[in-house]
Amino acid sequence: MDLTTQNHENLSIMIEGLKKKLQLVNSGLIQPEDYELSKYDDIKELYDMVMKMPSFSIRDMEGIVEELASLKTK
Repeated sequence: MDLTTQNHENLSIMIEGLKKKLQLVNSGLIQPEDYELSKYDDIKELYDMVMKMPSFSIRDMEGIVEELASLKTK
């Protein structure tokens, strides 16, 4: 999977991957269509960081979710 190409499909893959990795209870609040391609690099950076983390503290998870929320356009 090549996530270096900025497109909506890759953006969706990353958002869904983040939701799955974080095991969010209320994952319906984070939808790929809420993010613009202009934020692709920021989301990719967050995605890469999260995917490398073996586990998360509550504080880590809160910070990641807050960052995702700040990148939303809707």
